[in-house]
Amino acid sequence: MAEVAFHFNVPEKLAYACRVVRKAVGLEQKVWVVTHPDQLQTLNELLWSFSKLDFIAHASASAPPEVLKHSPVVLAQSPQDLPGPHTFDVLLNLDDAVPSHYERFARVIEVVSLDEQDKHTARARWKQYLQAGCAITRHDLSAA
Repeated sequence: MAEVAFHFNVPEKLAYACRVVRKAVGLEQKVWVVTHPDQLQTLNELLWSFSKLDFIAHASASAPPEVLKHSPVVLAQSPQDLPGPHTFDVLLNLDDAVPSHYERFARVIEVVSLDEQDKHTARARWKQYLQAGCAITRHDLSAA
């Protein structure tokens, strides 16, 4: 069963996602990122430029299988893009819904902004994970 972590009250969701990805890659974990289609290009650009000292190599889920095999980070509009047997450790969800096939990952990270609608959809995802029997941890950034 996947371990699920919710990161609440994130002021800048995409910038925070970049930091989560950088940390995971630094720990030699491969990350599958699911995000809204309208955020995909912005996240793509941020991963190349959010730090002046480094960049995070990544690929689109539509890349050829050989590229996906060697990429530490893949950006997808849907977890259904996930190739069969995969080697990804972390699913970073920036979408409003619980991704299908989330249980194929050891760890799921949900990033929730300060936006009330985002918090509302996160509560629904929390309930869905809980009903599935997932262990959930909560990280409240407003308390930091």
